[in-house]
Amino acid sequence: MRKVKIGIAGLGRLGVKHAENIAYKIPGAELAAACSIVPQELDAAGKMFNIDQLYPDFDDMIRNADIDAAAIVTTSSEHCRQIQAALEAGKHVFCEKPLGVDVEQCLQAEKAVREYPDSVFLLGFMRRYDPSYVYAKEKIASGGIGQPYMFKGTGLDPLSSVEGSLQYAGKSGGIFIDLGIHDIDLFRWFLQEDPAEVYAMGGSFAFPRFSEAGDAEAACAVYKFASGKMAMLHCGRAAAHGYHIETEVIGTAGSVRISPVPQKNLAVLYNASGAVTECVESFPERFAESYRLEMQEFVDCILQGRKPEVGVEDGTKSTQIALATTRAFRTGQPVQIDYDT
Repeated sequence: MRKVKIGIAGLGRLGVKHAENIAYKIPGAELAAACSIVPQELDAAGKMFNIDQLYPDFDDMIRNADIDAAAIVTTSSEHCRQIQAALEAGKHVFCEKPLGVDVEQCLQAEKAVREYPDSVFLLGFMRRYDPSYVYAKEKIASGGIGQPYMFKGTGLDPLSSVEGSLQYAGKSGGIFIDLGIHDIDLFRWFLQEDPAEVYAMGGSFAFPRFSEAGDAEAACAVYKFASGKMAMLHCGRAAAHGYHIETEVIGTAGSVRISPVPQKNLAVLYNASGAVTECVESFPERFAESYRLEMQEFVDCILQGRKPEVGVEDGTKSTQIALATTRAFRTGQPVQIDYDT
């Protein structure tokens, strides 16, 4: 069977997870090259995955490496430029979220994807591939909760990762681009509609350095849709109990809730602290299967000559919504969401 040769760009915590999946867990894929601006990461990847096509420069990798596709897991502000460069070099492209940190970048990426229709592009909204979310989507589509009209999403990073978040805060694009965009994609997917208006608020309570960087430690947003549907988001960066992702979709005949307790497994520990259910500690742990499944879908699309469900336009719409949410947070006023610019 032909294998898709993939070069990965970005070897941080998530980049290494994708690299491991490509190298060892994705039938039909081969990890053929790696790129990082951090020499230690590049050296480690060469030894870990037994590859010798190692590049400190992305453009050098896509021009010269023997690869069919690029997996982009780099700094968010670089995504759209690298997407365009990879497509122009004749590569298929997987790119982590967000698509870009401003609308102009996203439209540039859209144009590039349209110009290369024979290339596969997949954007890494991995929750769409999580088995629990897929199950919920199927139940909603089959009428299991009637007509869905409300989405409630909670996304909390653990306290243990707060220092890393603080270091990244100045260039992350803000809490709604960096953290809330997954829930933004989910309510578009579940409610099958884009919101018309948003009101948001937030602040920094234990970690004022987030505010000093123009960001927030915790924030929430409320969305209004033209049809009357509603969505609510709660984002945070310092959850004491661990990594907590919770989603609820409410309909006219019921509701579906995903991960009401972010439990590590089905064991309950009984001791002096009471009945204790341990929580997952990070996104690679909670969504390990989702990351594998989305990369498998990318490879399968290349081998089978088809296009994935989630595409570049989903990235643009989610970024437009997240940027409008950020404006609402910074101004303290409701913001009408403009999809034309």
